[in-house]
Formats: sequence, structure tokens, C-alpha cells
Amino acid sequence: MAAAQAATEAGIAREAVVMDPGVGFGKTAEESVTVLRNLQRFSRLEYPLAIGTSRKSFLRKIVMSGELPDAKNRLWGTAATVAAGVLRGAHIVRVHDVAEMRTLVDTLDALF
Repeated sequence: MAAAQAATEAGIAREAVVMDPGVGFGKTAEESVTVLRNLQRFSRLEYPLAIGTSRKSFLRKIVMSGELPDAKNRLWGTAATVAAGVLRGAHIVRVHDVAEMRTLVDTLDALF
């Protein structure tokens, strides 16, 4: 939050500052899940909110089978986390599978 305030005080437009809670960066799978479950708390900061969950290794640790052998097989976990993120306030999602996630987000926007 201090960095965002410093940026706006330096003249950067508030809407140009994006908050990213860093899902997966130095966090356990459980901590990443906690961030996603509580994402709406970050949206209260009144800055655009970004998440980057695409193909992250924590996805293989949270599925029941525990078996997602490679990044390309994490599409459905990515889709679930993107949907959860958007429904909890994310404005920006960083993804690998752009066309698929665009369809997902467009559908969510139409429904909610």
C-alpha cells in the first residue's frame, strides 16, 4: 500500500497503479488459496486488482488427485482460479491460455 501511495504522490494516476497480491510467489499452496479466498479485501483498496494464477505449481497441490504432471495440464485449475478471482474483484488476469480465459471472463461478465 505504501508503494501505491508513493506512486500517486509522485504524480502517477491512481488508475495506473495496479495491486497484485502475488499468488504463488513465495507462498505455500495453502497461502495462495487463502489469498484467492480473501481477494475482495484487496479490492477495497480502491486500486485495480490483478492476479496471475495461470499454470502455477500450487494448482497441482490443491487438486484432489494431486496429479497435474505439466503446466499445460493445469488449464482447468487456472480456469477455476481465474473465475474465483474475477468474481472476487480482480480486474486484470495474467494467463497463458488467452482465448480460453477470455471466453471464461466474457461469460462471467455477461452473467454477473
